[in-house]
Amino acid sequence: MTGPDTPPRNTPPERTRFTLDGRSVALDRRLHAARGDLADLALAGTLFSAHYARAVPLTCVAPGTPILSATAATSEAVSELLRGEIFHALDVTTDWAWGFCGHDGYVGYVRRDALDIEEQPTHRVTTATAPLFSSPNIKSPIADYWPRGARFSGEVQGAFIACAEGFIHSRHAALAADREQDWVAVAERYLGQPYVWGGRGHRGVDCSGLVQVALGAAGIAVPRDTDLQCEGIGAPIDSETRLQRGDIIFFPRHVGIMTDGKTLLHANAHWMAVVAEPLADVVARLADTHAQPIIARRRIGA
Repeated sequence: MTGPDTPPRNTPPERTRFTLDGRSVALDRRLHAARGDLADLALAGTLFSAHYARAVPLTCVAPGTPILSATAATSEAVSELLRGEIFHALDVTTDWAWGFCGHDGYVGYVRRDALDIEEQPTHRVTTATAPLFSSPNIKSPIADYWPRGARFSGEVQGAFIACAEGFIHSRHAALAADREQDWVAVAERYLGQPYVWGGRGHRGVDCSGLVQVALGAAGIAVPRDTDLQCEGIGAPIDSETRLQRGDIIFFPRHVGIMTDGKTLLHANAHWMAVVAEPLADVVARLADTHAQPIIARRRIGA
């Protein structure tokens, strides 16, 4: 039936419309999801694209999974998702999802089988690794190990937290909403962990990843890469100011955390691990290749 208010049958469906004034702008593709054929709908009106997509939030269900620069297992790992973190997918195929991370907006590709429907975490792992027991018994088989910072949804059952995949001991976790009071102490817990490019704590961590996860545990969100952190963490302090615990030191393509006035904690490729060593030793090591080994000093809360 038709009436005066009934649209013609061939009326196209209502579409999302926008206007783009002026030229498209150059955006940092690490933080703005745009590629040759597709862009985040949030960029409509800012950046021209042939197609736009609305992001769909998914949860990382693997203990950890790399975020890659392209759809190949051999592609460079640009960052990492930990279990329970959100990935906003814009394009999903059988094997891959392209989009950006919920915690820092970083863009890349993730294996599709590492993602599932969105979940609201109730707890997070606080130990270096947490065994995932198959039953609420410490003698039961261990199904997997989840890294520090992994987030999950579960219910407390005695000494364990029951989740979809198994049981995490309550001594290995805390409420997801809890915030660490000493973020430097969090970073120190990574001492000895292997240096892994793009890592954020699942089997390895890199320099900026260490800074990000440590501050994140205290509820302080910071960018992923060293250059972005150098521009966006805390306030600058001059070279005459005495260094103290928690000061962040930036080098060319590297970053570390002061544990006191003289000692730098950092994940680095020289030792291939997270180590604490005299800042003077790091500066001396870089002096042969860099006229200015330290390029910035910043202080949280300065």
